[in-house]
Amino acid sequence: MLVLWVILRGAQMKSMTDVSLLNLAIADLLLIFTLPFLAHYARDTWVFGNAMCWLVLCVYYIGFYAGIFFIVLMSIDRYLAIVHSVCALRIRTKAYGIVASVVIWILAIIASFPELLDLGVQTYGAELLCNAYPKNESLNEMRIAAFFKMNILGLLIPLVIVGFCYSMVLWRLRTIRTSKKLAVRLVFTVMVVFFCCWMPYNIAMLLKALELKKILIPGCELSKRIQLTLQVTEAIAYSHSCLNPFLYVFVGEKFRRQLARLLRQTPCFRVQCMKSYMTRAASSVYSQSTSVDERATAL
Repeated sequence: MLVLWVILRGAQMKSMTDVSLLNLAIADLLLIFTLPFLAHYARDTWVFGNAMCWLVLCVYYIGFYAGIFFIVLMSIDRYLAIVHSVCALRIRTKAYGIVASVVIWILAIIASFPELLDLGVQTYGAELLCNAYPKNESLNEMRIAAFFKMNILGLLIPLVIVGFCYSMVLWRLRTIRTSKKLAVRLVFTVMVVFFCCWMPYNIAMLLKALELKKILIPGCELSKRIQLTLQVTEAIAYSHSCLNPFLYVFVGEKFRRQLARLLRQTPCFRVQCMKSYMTRAASSVYSQSTSVDERATAL
């Protein structure tokens, strides 16, 4: 929310970077919106009803793909800004940023199919499960395809594009004498954090798909361990949405200036400054009056 506040109130949305940051923050908020429901579901049965099951999973899938795709767009934007800085002036505009963002949201919705067509609550013994394809219990192939699709669209393809873009950025920064070590360190941080947050979850999904395909020997104990691994690694993947503002925004000098300016304009900040001023003024008056009293006593 803080990122949205600064971007909408502080920034003037002049470039593709500003538009991409805004949409990335929205995608992350969509993903985080589902966290309380999925956290409760992880420790208990689904108790929020069929409609909320559809809504939560729908927002989850769209937010998941949109967040990944906007990270890819940010990587391409940085690649164009550093490697092709002159030629990219006509492309890295607000108008192109809006068009690219609309395309990415459409791609995120398309990537969420066919799961969006079949979401709901499934009764499994005494438990209620919220998942895709609740009416097709025997069609494990659909779930396997969904896991592989998330591996390909959510990790492999983005990782190739992000890796290429930042590799070229690093190569370009090596040839620029005025480049700072902080820029190189930031590039490495972006790649490492993205890899560390999403790789474990994708590996867990791959193991689940192999289990459903019976390539891994199925068993109750193995299934429980894979399910627990999915829950833990999914929580790690969620943390990437919380780290994105620090990686893409908070480290920027422009954002810090805008945040400081907005904080100075807030009523609470002004009241605090007024209280601090009045306290210092009262302390100064008290010290002066005490000094006068001491001199009068001495006389």
